Amino acid sequence: MFYVYLIKSLKDESKYIGQTDSLLSRLDYHNKGRSIYTSKKVPWKLVKYEAYKTRSEARWREYQLKHNANERKKFYGE
Repeated sequence: MFYVYLIKSLKDESKYIGQTDSLLSRLDYHNKGRSIYTSKKVPWKLVKYEAYKTRSEARWREYQLKHNANERKKFYGE
């Protein structure tokens, strides 16, 4: 399975969307500051995720969320 996930910074409540095949290891990656974009806003918590059968489907969904404000608002639950 592949996942599109939403994490939220406990430092400033900013949000980040990504995709992975392992949610827990990816969250650990972000919380250890290994991602340049998220490193200054640790710690992060997993807020939401969606599961997909293929990486291609997950990447497409991630792209939609990052490039479409209406889709992103729905995903955020706003």
